[in-house]
Amino acid sequence: MTRQKNRKLLLIVSFLFFPVTLYYFSPVLIINAGLEGVINGSFIVFTAMIISGFFFGRVFCAWLCPAGGLQECTALVNDKAPKQGWRNYIKYGIWVIWIMSVIACYASGRQNLKLDFLYKTEMGISVSNIYGYIVYYGILFLILILSLFAGKRAFCHYICWMAPFMLIGIKIRSLLHMPGLHIAVDDKKCISCNQCSEVCPMCINAAHLALHGKSDNLECIQCGACVDICRPKAIVFRMRSRVK
Repeated sequence: MTRQKNRKLLLIVSFLFFPVTLYYFSPVLIINAGLEGVINGSFIVFTAMIISGFFFGRVFCAWLCPAGGLQECTALVNDKAPKQGWRNYIKYGIWVIWIMSVIACYASGRQNLKLDFLYKTEMGISVSNIYGYIVYYGILFLILILSLFAGKRAFCHYICWMAPFMLIGIKIRSLLHMPGLHIAVDDKKCISCNQCSEVCPMCINAAHLALHGKSDNLECIQCGACVDICRPKAIVFRMRSRVK
């Protein structure tokens, strides 16, 4: 389980650096940048998420996301599975409205775009004034409330505005039939121990998928928890265009 310890350590470190990196994940700052014709840090980060999604799926969510680090901690208080269904589509509605606003801002902004990765940060640090602290603690409060009352990684399931970027990369890869990181399963090896479902941080019924030889779930973040816990090695990582 060394991989999972290292993963959680990286997430916690990422969370500790959140006051520095906050604006590079900002859905608001990219709109302001668009109006001024600036390619800012969040524009580049979100583009990188699409590219990383193409090759590695939602690995960022499992290993580097600051919100994921906080939610790993809140899972110690509430580890119940959040309710699934229509709630999982809220993030897509938020993302569509937001991305349309971003496109409109860049379309109406200055014609000559310029690059400024550190746009509106104090020497690259996001939280450098009172306003920054208000935004920072407001986001922490939102993540905490959802995680503590709705369930484990509820923020990821319901309203995360970053996940759709990686899902776009996954969809493009699928359409092009290109290889990429997958969780592959062998239903013949599955012994229905259900341990993979118990350790999944996204509360996916991995045992049901493994038993039926499936691995396609958009909420999967390629954390490898199911891979590490599976004794008969029915679940493994693969770099293939399509897996069963």
